Amino acid sequence: MADALPLRGRRVAEVLATSTGGVGTHVRSVLPALRDAGADPGVCGPAATEELFGFTATGARFAAVEIAAGLSPAADARAVARLRRVTADADLVHAHGLRAGLVAAAARRLGGPRARPLVLTLHNALPERGGAVRRVLARAERATVRAADLVLAASGDLAANARRLGARDVRVAPVSAPPLPPPTRDRAAVRAELGLPDGRPLVVAVGRLHPQKGYDVLLDAAARWAREPVAPLVAVAGDGPLHDALAGRIAGEGLPVRLLGRRADVADLLAAADLAVLPSVWEARSLTAQEALRSGTPLVATRTGGLPELLGDAAELVPVGDADALAAAVSGLLADPARARRLAGAGTARARTWPDEAATARHLVAVYRELLGPPPVPVGGTAP
Repeated sequence: MADALPLRGRRVAEVLATSTGGVGTHVRSVLPALRDAGADPGVCGPAATEELFGFTATGARFAAVEIAAGLSPAADARAVARLRRVTADADLVHAHGLRAGLVAAAARRLGGPRARPLVLTLHNALPERGGAVRRVLARAERATVRAADLVLAASGDLAANARRLGARDVRVAPVSAPPLPPPTRDRAAVRAELGLPDGRPLVVAVGRLHPQKGYDVLLDAAARWAREPVAPLVAVAGDGPLHDALAGRIAGEGLPVRLLGRRADVADLLAAADLAVLPSVWEARSLTAQEALRSGTPLVATRTGGLPELLGDAAELVPVGDADALAAAVSGLLADPARARRLAGAGTARARTWPDEAATARHLVAVYRELLGPPPVPVGGTAP
């Protein structure tokens, strides 16, 4: 008979680098299931991630390990030494993202003869840029995926790349977006807050203000909409390093775009939107795309990374970097409400086929049990 607590007595360490979005959200979402399976979970990452995501509120332990988003030999050496200390008693280490994986692999190499599994989840691809930095990152990626006992990839293209790099065991393990809370305001209230008159469309984008998200192309598309008799308002929920550059361009060109900053009412915004847009350069299983389809909001997204396999024909897909195609797709849907409704219906149907947060967590518990074997037998007890 299967053990009701398959991870009973196991100490597992979830490791992440700097995160303000999907990775931190995913790590937090799996912690309750690990505890329910009998594990003693801990999280290792920058102090700011605990402040943002509240890992300890789930009952998990937290140890600050300052793993930055970018390569830094001195900082990385400190992070490796720190991670080695705080995971010395862990039975399994699970690194989320390449930067966390690089530090975790180095810490394990320095940790002495005690073997313990290292799992690596790939959430993102390397940025498409050339030069010395790209070459260093590519070497680090190859070494890290080869060091892991198991690589979990958030999308098929990430899995295929890990196999090309020589990873020993690679599996696609979709990352599910936690459900949004129900909207707390109706469409009219949200539109009133944004100063939208009746009849003016609302297009919503959600995501960090980062080059990966393609907001430069979104602004290019907005410049085309600005020439229309009734230009949609584009509301962008998120913060990040591109805020000042984007804000300057919006003001300088008079674009119909509002930067809302980081918001806790994404459910309200999606429910009030006529459309959602995701103009990213690359995505795996975008949490924003999942949230939009679950909310019944028609979505226009780029055809990149894991988005085609995630969305199928339940979203309007356009080429990466093509502002004309993005502008035309949005304008076409806004001009054809019946088609937009059909797309929204296809989206909610597609979303029902995805594994939910609980299924994602159960899969992770099963992976850990596979790597660790049966839990230790309690003193005076019997093996499961």
